[in-house]
Amino acid sequence: MGKVCSICGKGRQVGYSISHAHNKSKKVWKPNVQRVRSMSNGTTKRVYACTRCIRSGFVAKPGRKASKPVNAAV
Repeated sequence: MGKVCSICGKGRQVGYSISHAHNKSKKVWKPNVQRVRSMSNGTTKRVYACTRCIRSGFVAKPGRKASKPVNAAV
């Protein structure tokens, strides 16, 4: 599977790596795609999302289970 963000569709970009002597060779830049759990239609699914979408809050993460509160004053 290619590295493509399932939220924004960001994929790889191609271009040239140019040396000082102006020799050109093809180069590929890949996005930083992570496999994360997200909520969609009330169910939890694993999707591939770029870090920009995760940081911007476009990925709705499922809620964590509440742990028992620790009673410090016993």
